[in-house]
Amino acid sequence: MIDVINKDVALNFFHNKVAHAVFFGWFSAQTIKVIIGVFEEKKFNFKWFVGTGGMPSSHAAGVTAMTTAVGLYEGVGTALFAVTLMFTIIVIFDAQGVRRSTGQQAEILNKIMDDIYWKKKIQEDRLKELVGHTPFQVLVGIFVGISVAFILYWIQAKI
Repeated sequence: MIDVINKDVALNFFHNKVAHAVFFGWFSAQTIKVIIGVFEEKKFNFKWFVGTGGMPSSHAAGVTAMTTAVGLYEGVGTALFAVTLMFTIIVIFDAQGVRRSTGQQAEILNKIMDDIYWKKKIQEDRLKELVGHTPFQVLVGIFVGISVAFILYWIQAKI
């Protein structure tokens, strides 16, 4: 009995159209980051695919795809749409606000650490500076998420 329930739960999840939109929204944004990185740096770095920050915002793409898909499949007048919309707004503000400020603080602290290091007083690990997004990176992520959700909706309607 438990095996049947677990299999049904797994099958239901893999047939979840909203989950598809979230995954492909995030995946599309991360893939775009890798492509941009390869063109700019003339090399491939796997960290671009799994890391945070950069162009476009995969946070914005994933949550926007989720909200768009919920609106398309469940309706924009539902409580679920309202919840996902609020969640999306919070994530987007966090991606460009708090996380961006954290990255700017890391950059300043790294400069301080460089000064201390070159004066031979202390040597520490550098902090990660690319943690947040610019408003433009977030807007592009939103566009990617909405586009992916609509493309998947259109494809699934044809099947």
